[in-house]
Amino acid sequence: MSKGIVLSVTASTLFAVMYYYTSLLTPLSGVEIFGWRMLLTVPCMTVFMLLSGEWRRVLELLRRIPALPKLIGGLVVSSALLGVQLWLFMWAPLNGYSLDVSLGYFLLPLAMVLTGRIAYGESLSYLQKVAVFFASLGVLNELYQVGGFSWATLVVVVGYPLYFVLRKYLKTDNLGGLWVDMTLMLPVAYWFVRGGEQGFGVFDQYPALTWLIPLLGLISASALVVYIIASRLLPFSLFGLLSYVEPVLLLGVALLLGESIKPGEWLTYIPIWLAVVVLVFEGFKHLMRQRRP
Repeated sequence: MSKGIVLSVTASTLFAVMYYYTSLLTPLSGVEIFGWRMLLTVPCMTVFMLLSGEWRRVLELLRRIPALPKLIGGLVVSSALLGVQLWLFMWAPLNGYSLDVSLGYFLLPLAMVLTGRIAYGESLSYLQKVAVFFASLGVLNELYQVGGFSWATLVVVVGYPLYFVLRKYLKTDNLGGLWVDMTLMLPVAYWFVRGGEQGFGVFDQYPALTWLIPLLGLISASALVVYIIASRLLPFSLFGLLSYVEPVLLLGVALLLGESIKPGEWLTYIPIWLAVVVLVFEGFKHLMRQRRP
């Protein structure tokens, strides 16, 4: 378990490093960085799946397609939903939206709780209702202050639950489904890189990117692999608790990049952070009950 905890925190740290790393890849745009990330991450992920025996998941999914042609359309939509999230993650730090995206990741656990309630009829525990109450206070303040959340925040809060619901419906909620989603992005990623201002000749114009871009792929692939390994070593509840480390680190990166929380926004952030603390407390209590003999 201790190894799993270290790996989970390491994965969150690597994702946060990648969030900041985009600022070092001047003059690449957010879409070009997203393209390079996909082109370099998918091959690394393929090697990992071949070595770990998870490649069978891909084969199982591919065998289902002839008997269920509509699955192709579902996979395209699933890939598009994930692609938007991965693009936003690379684009936001370069365009002043890193704080908005980090807020989206803070709200995401609550959005998932509500999705479970709406889509699957799951009941909310007392502490989950308390968390929803606190989050609602933050949401109401944001609506009062600026009339609504940033589109970047909404993309995370709405897009990820839709993605997870669709994967569950398609029965592709495994590593094979993730690999297919990412692989379907490769043509778009190639087009983003080739059609960018620098294109594939960027290494001739900016020699430092010769090692910075491959390092991006290494960080991305390492974060993904470490995250997957950690998920297998830890109880589900503890793994879920540790996922809250990432938005905290993303917030730190946003502040490091020069963004700041305005005075009126504290009444948005503090209730949402309290909601996250309540969910963490509930998860900790659940974990303790599981460990009792």
